[in-house]
Amino acid sequence: MSGPTIKHMAFAVRDAYAALKTYQDLLGVGLDAQVQDYPKSRNRVAIFSVGGIEYQLCQSLDPGGRFDAWIQERGYEGLHHICYAVPDIEKALAEAQAHGATLKECSACKVKGSHPHPEGWVAFLEQQAGGIEIELMQVYTPEQAELYRVGGI
Repeated sequence: MSGPTIKHMAFAVRDAYAALKTYQDLLGVGLDAQVQDYPKSRNRVAIFSVGGIEYQLCQSLDPGGRFDAWIQERGYEGLHHICYAVPDIEKALAEAQAHGATLKECSACKVKGSHPHPEGWVAFLEQQAGGIEIELMQVYTPEQAELYRVGGI
């Protein structure tokens, strides 16, 4: 992979609003956060930036959902995955696989490999780094984002 950058860091939390309030009250960050519900993946996510890095506080809306299951398995909330932005997701996946990576099925979409997501094409690796999941994303151009929004991607 050539030159990935951090797109976002996603934290599994029990309550996105409560976790966000802690960041706001104790650190003074996230004051302009947006909280969104994603019906397809059944998650609630508070999104804000710290030092130029996007934080996502991710709460499952259903017991046993992706983030709830992660918390239950470990017994604590914490860093779930880091999403790395890459210029060409297919090339990045090929390079990762050439170095032994295998693709993981997206729990929301049931797709292995790159697939459309609200912000870009995403893919997940089976391998973790220090217990942290690895997500790759080729972020949409503004034109591609509009196509996704209207159902053209």
